[in-house]
Amino acid sequence: MSTEVYRDAWGIPHLRASDARELAFAQGRVTAHDRAWQLEVERRRAQGTTAAFLGAEAVAWDRFARRSRLDDTARRCFEALDPETAAWVRSYVDGVNAGMPQGAARDPRFAETGLRTEPWEPWVPLGIWLSTHILFAGFPTKLWRERVARALGPEATTLFATDGPGTSGSNGWLVPGDRTTTGAAIIAGDPHRFIEDPGVYQQIRLSCPEYDVLGLAVPGVPGLAHFGHTGTAAWAITNAMADYQDLYRERLRRTGTLVEALGPDGRWESVQHHTETIEVAGADPVTVEVLETPRGPVVIGADEPVEGVTGASVTTTAGTTDFNTEDSEGGKDAEDTEGFEDTEEAVALRYPPRVRNDLGFAALPALLRARTVADIDRAFDGWAEPVNVVHAADTEGGLLHRVAGAVPLRPRANSLRLVPAWEPEHAWQGWAETPSEPVQGFAVMANARGIASPLGVEFAPPHRANRIRDLLTGSADWSGKDMASIHTDTHLASAAPLLALAKELTYLSPEAEALRDRLLTWNHHMAADSSEAALFASLRTNVIRRIAADPSLAALSALPTGPEVFHPWLYLVPRVGYALEGLLATDLLPDLDRPAHVRAALEELAASPLPDTTWGEVHVLTPWQALPDPEATWPGLAGDHDCVLATSSVPGVTDRTARGPAARYVWDLARREDSLWAVPLGADGVPAGPHHRDQLPLWAQGELVPVVTDWTRLTKESE
Repeated sequence: MSTEVYRDAWGIPHLRASDARELAFAQGRVTAHDRAWQLEVERRRAQGTTAAFLGAEAVAWDRFARRSRLDDTARRCFEALDPETAAWVRSYVDGVNAGMPQGAARDPRFAETGLRTEPWEPWVPLGIWLSTHILFAGFPTKLWRERVARALGPEATTLFATDGPGTSGSNGWLVPGDRTTTGAAIIAGDPHRFIEDPGVYQQIRLSCPEYDVLGLAVPGVPGLAHFGHTGTAAWAITNAMADYQDLYRERLRRTGTLVEALGPDGRWESVQHHTETIEVAGADPVTVEVLETPRGPVVIGADEPVEGVTGASVTTTAGTTDFNTEDSEGGKDAEDTEGFEDTEEAVALRYPPRVRNDLGFAALPALLRARTVADIDRAFDGWAEPVNVVHAADTEGGLLHRVAGAVPLRPRANSLRLVPAWEPEHAWQGWAETPSEPVQGFAVMANARGIASPLGVEFAPPHRANRIRDLLTGSADWSGKDMASIHTDTHLASAAPLLALAKELTYLSPEAEALRDRLLTWNHHMAADSSEAALFASLRTNVIRRIAADPSLAALSALPTGPEVFHPWLYLVPRVGYALEGLLATDLLPDLDRPAHVRAALEELAASPLPDTTWGEVHVLTPWQALPDPEATWPGLAGDHDCVLATSSVPGVTDRTARGPAARYVWDLARREDSLWAVPLGADGVPAGPHHRDQLPLWAQGELVPVVTDWTRLTKESE
């Protein structure tokens, strides 16, 4: 059988081939045809070369990509793959290279920017996977916690702990067969990521004699890593919120071309170093120094210091440092400073793929071959990056709820803050066991504390998870179509603490009292057509800004310094916004007068005529685009950060939303053809394509597109 490409009414590709490698080639080729611009952008993000066509604003990412050695790590991981998986990935890359010329010719952005495609190396899919997930676990949060601990004391280190501005989350739930209309399980949910144009997930079906699987692929990566349905088994994931990346304080010294770092045994260790040049469209090239200590790549150096973390020069004269100066045989004593300049402070990132040369890609073809929950479980035994919670079910009644991924064993301090590289107790000591538990009743995963609690520090508040459980408990007769009512639930439980404070206030002005009373009768739903939801958001913004300006937090108010890529984690106002619920209750800030701030916020809001604005008019989708389209219009959305419909803005900064359900899925184990799915835009990455944004209106309303499995209902494409 030759390779065949079919499309459904939404332009979603369904591929058939004679074997797995030909199918991988076809997946690469059709993805390049549909999303050439996206693939080229993602390849360049992984290699740190986006500024060459996007200009100076992209330098910050390119510098981080170079310093963190993303492309080199991807190459190492590819070279460590077993031969069968490596050949499968090569076939996908060959397909991408075959499809890119035609795909690029379809997309006017190539001509607009002068961007030219280049042949992919076989490790590019691994680089795209790595660049997509390197910030997924939010290791820059440790920079923020470092600032908090220095400003407010070590006991306040986790004062702002929550699923903050840079992490990605998801909802997921598994309904066993005894709670469904068919007697077979249903798996449903939605991954929460920054909404991108084109979308980060690609609906696709992959069929060959060995398997027939449909699901959501990451463009540029073969197979179906996160969400798939094989006909007899299905799986889905959410972010486990695990902590598995460490930041090490490094002491570096130089002489001539030699760079050394102080190691955990008191010896100076060799540091790999070289320079690279970042080409910048419309500007001069930028030179970046790439350093790697035995802990890992240096991601913050003296040239971009972070306040209170790096950049200060420390003399190495005996008695002036806190170094361990005990000599070790075969190494250089920490006091051995002759010929060296003063030391620099730097921060190195240690992350599992760099340490293990493993991204877990061998799990991808194993998932495609899965027929049962046991097969899926075995496949996820080889998972590495990122760390996820997994739900799976099969047609035999098998159910699975587990964590998968690589988490190092090391002291608790490593998970909280930066740790000194020269202290031996902070070294990694093997790998943690990933927990699993039986499914009892409904299984829900929504980034809250639960099965993955031993592996993390910061988790989402329990509101989404609790709300999903409450909704599921309301029926024992669920169908696939019923899942949309959970996907779109807009109840905001985190509004209660703020409104409870407002309720206790006395001696308000008549206008403020009327506003307060209006909000107290509100149903706490962030519905798009709700003016009360918009008023609550305005009140919340006022309270957040006032708390952020309180003298008790003055030491955290400085603007971020250091690499720009980490700045979203270091601004005070967003941190207060995401952690507001906890800040309203904590006793760690005894001087913070919360009622006074709520009173002032109410009075300020009530002092002007209240706008007749609905939440959907201000909570407007604002997707990320590598090349922004100023003419594009986007819908207003329901939901909010702590709703099941998690359309996240940045409270205190903007009501516009850039993060939300990057896809929705319903996997029906009774009949795969009764499954449902949707993405924010569409199947085609080309702006003028008929399927570029045809799912957007449905997605914005929470509707789902039917999965089509009957080949006779699909349209076959000619070559």
